[in-house]
Amino acid sequence: MAVCARLCGVGPARGCRRRGAAREQRRGGAGDSEPDTDTDPEEAGGGGGGGDEEEEEEAAAERIEGGRPASHPAEAGPAGRAPLSLLELPPELLVQIFGSLPGTDLPSLARVCTTFRRILRTDTIWRRRCREEYGVCENLRKLEITGVSCRDVYAKLLHRYRHILGLWQPDIGPYGGLLNVVVDGLFIIGWMYLPPHDPHVDDPMRFKPLFRIHLMERKCATVECMYGHKGPHNGHIQIVKKDEFSTKCNQTDHHRMSGGRQEEFRTWLREEWGRTLEDIFHEHMQELILMKFIYTSQYDNCLTYRRIYLPPSSPDDLIKPGLFKGTYGSHGLEIVMLSFHGKKAKGTKITGDPNIPAGQQTVEIDLAHPLQLPDVENLRDFSELSRIVLEVQEQVRREEQEQEHRQEEEEAASQPAAKPLGGEGAEGEETAAGAEGTTQDKAPASQPFVLPMGVISRNEDYPRTCRICFYGTGLIAGHGFTSPERTPGVFVLFDDDRFGFIWLELKSFSLYSRIKVSFQNAEAPSREAFDEMLKNIQSLAT
Repeated sequence: MAVCARLCGVGPARGCRRRGAAREQRRGGAGDSEPDTDTDPEEAGGGGGGGDEEEEEEAAAERIEGGRPASHPAEAGPAGRAPLSLLELPPELLVQIFGSLPGTDLPSLARVCTTFRRILRTDTIWRRRCREEYGVCENLRKLEITGVSCRDVYAKLLHRYRHILGLWQPDIGPYGGLLNVVVDGLFIIGWMYLPPHDPHVDDPMRFKPLFRIHLMERKCATVECMYGHKGPHNGHIQIVKKDEFSTKCNQTDHHRMSGGRQEEFRTWLREEWGRTLEDIFHEHMQELILMKFIYTSQYDNCLTYRRIYLPPSSPDDLIKPGLFKGTYGSHGLEIVMLSFHGKKAKGTKITGDPNIPAGQQTVEIDLAHPLQLPDVENLRDFSELSRIVLEVQEQVRREEQEQEHRQEEEEAASQPAAKPLGGEGAEGEETAAGAEGTTQDKAPASQPFVLPMGVISRNEDYPRTCRICFYGTGLIAGHGFTSPERTPGVFVLFDDDRFGFIWLELKSFSLYSRIKVSFQNAEAPSREAFDEMLKNIQSLAT
C-alpha cells in the first residue's frame, strides 16, 4: 500500500502533498486521493466520484475501450519534466499497467485513491485478467447485451469459484470417480470422466457434465445440476474448504424417468457399459453391475469431492507418470494413477470396486528387481514364469530381513540413526537406479512377449513385444475389501503409454493404457503435497 501511495504521489515519499493536491485540483480533480478500504475483486473499480466529473471519467473509459486515445488533464507534467506520479500518466497507459497486474491485487490498488478506482472500472482491464488467468477466450463484448461486465465475470464467477478448478475424486463408496472442473467459455463446468466401454482400453475417455456455473445477471452466479436427461436445473455448491467441496441437486425429480427404475437402469447400463443386460451372460458380472447401479444412483448427484493431484515427474522415471485405464475382470475398466517413489512405483485406484475400493494401492512395482523373461516358447509355460517370480520374491524377502537385522544392530550399538539410515537409503536408491539403468542398457529395445497358457485376459489385443519387466505385488481381497493381501506378480512395460500386470495367484492379466487428456490446475504444489494426498485418499478408502 505504501508503495502504491508513493507511486501515485499521495504518500510520504515526496514530503508534504498539499502543493501536489492543489496542482491536481487545478488540473480538474485528477489527484483525488480519498482512500478506499474495499479489498474484494468484486468491488475493485466500483463506487466513488459522481456528477459531471464521473461522467467525464466514464466517457474517457469508453474511449479507452474503443481503442481511441483519451485526453486527460494529468497525462503529462510541466514542459521539460518527466511525470513524477502515476496520476500524471495518460489513462490508456494506466489501463495497460493495471491490466498486467494479477486480478487479486487490483482491490488493493483501488484503495489508493478514487482516480485509480475509476480507472479500474475499465472493462479492458478485467477482460485481460479473464483471458490471462482463466483462459477465457470468448468475445466478452457480447456480455454487454445482458448487462454483465467482465469485472462481474471475474469477481462473481471465476475468482469466487477458483478453488474448485482442477481434478477431484467423488466420495461414492468403493467406486470413486474422476471429476475435472474447468472454465469453458463463460461457464465453469464439472465433467465426470468415464473409462471407455470394457474391454476397449485403448479407446478415448468418455465424459459427461454433472454441474455448471454461469453468470446471466449481475447479482450472482447460477449453479445448475446437469444430472439426468431433462436438461439443467437448480443446484447448489458449497466450498467446504480449499481441497473439498460438495454439490447438491435441489430438483431431484429431474433425475427420474417416466418408465421408472427399470428405464433408468437400462439407460444407465447403455451409458456405463455400452450394452444391455441380455448381452451380459456372466451371472456374477450381472450382480456386480446391478449392485453398482443401486449404490451410485442413491446419491442423486449430492456428492462430496476431494482434490487429487497428478503425480510429479522426474527425468529418472521409467516412463512419464500419470493416469491410466486398466482392465479388472468382471469389474470392467478402472482408472489408476501411476506414480514413482525412488526405487518403487505405485498404482493407486482413482475408481474402484467392492473388492478393491478407490484410493487403494492396486499394484506396487519393485524397480530394483528387474525380471529376465524366458524365450517365447518357455514363457508360454505358466509354471516356468511362476518359478522365476517366486525366486525373486524369496530374494526380496531375504533382503528385507537383512535390512531389518542391520537396523537392529545399529540401534543396539547406539549409533546415531539419522546418518546411517539416510546414507543407506540413498545408497539403496542409487543401487536401485543403477540396477534399473544397467538392466535397461543390457536389455534389447524390445523383446517378444506372450501370455502364459491359462492366464486370462479381458483384452486379447495386447502388445506382443515389451521393453522390460519387473517384480511386483498386486492387492487382492474378498468382497467388501475383506482379507486383503499382496500377492506376487509381473509388471510388463510395453511402451511409453501402455503397461500390464500378471496376477500369478489369480492367473489373470490387466492391461493399462494412458489417459491422453491435458488436465489443467492439476499439478501438485510440492512432492510432499502429492504424498499427503495419496495418504489421505487411501485412509478414506480404508
